[in-house]
Amino acid sequence: MSTLTVTRPVTTPTRASWVTQTVEITRRWTVDAIRQPWGLGVAIIQPVIWLVLFGNVFSSVGTVPGFGTDDYLTFLVPGILMMTVLYSGAWAGTGFIDDIRSGVMDRMLTSPVSRSSLVAGQLVQQLLVCVVQGICVIGIGALAGARYAGGVGGMALAIGASLLLAAAFCSLSAAVALLARDQTALIGISTIIVLPATFVSTALMPAALLPDWVQSAARYNPLTWATEIARTAMSPSVDWSLVATRGALLLALATLVAWWSVAAMRTYQRSL
Repeated sequence: MSTLTVTRPVTTPTRASWVTQTVEITRRWTVDAIRQPWGLGVAIIQPVIWLVLFGNVFSSVGTVPGFGTDDYLTFLVPGILMMTVLYSGAWAGTGFIDDIRSGVMDRMLTSPVSRSSLVAGQLVQQLLVCVVQGICVIGIGALAGARYAGGVGGMALAIGASLLLAAAFCSLSAAVALLARDQTALIGISTIIVLPATFVSTALMPAALLPDWVQSAARYNPLTWATEIARTAMSPSVDWSLVATRGALLLALATLVAWWSVAAMRTYQRSL
């Protein structure tokens, strides 16, 4: 008697696309953020503190000769917007450190998920938070009396500039976290970068009133680039050449640092 042999076709498991992987990673970080609402609450309350604190402490600066406007609050809002996303971005790497400590990161790296998706998914979630923060800053500023002559388009452009700045510093924080793998090191490095970036910029004061050496340094500060875009975008007359040049610089910086954060992820994997 002959034996009938049935040959079953071999099926190759399909791999999700890069976009699908990134969306799932973003969903994972978003769900985690929702389950810890205090973090999102702090992210939203922080802009209120910035506006109230600096808006009142420096309100009389608008009367200084050479300031250019007597409405300090309107001048301040773009700077506070950029400061807010800057500080949020500097802490973005803490999520990766938590994953490393808990072993989640090692389990993720044994899966076929793209390493760039692991970085991009977390970055997208951070940028979503920055959008919420940006809306809060602009809304609170308007309630406090700030006026945005650029209208809705100008406000949208300002938030877009803040996202480029946030992307650069979120990626920087992620890269440092993956390389240092230590919370204390991340806090120290972030502080060393963020504090000088804040005060060696035009976020709180026009360039004309800054010391000469600060003016020179501020020209190369990404926080200044983003603040300048937001200020001209929300002004009556937009300087599109400034928007184009500063926007290109921010995009180049964000792309370069994002590439570094993916390289840092691969470096971490090779060290396992």
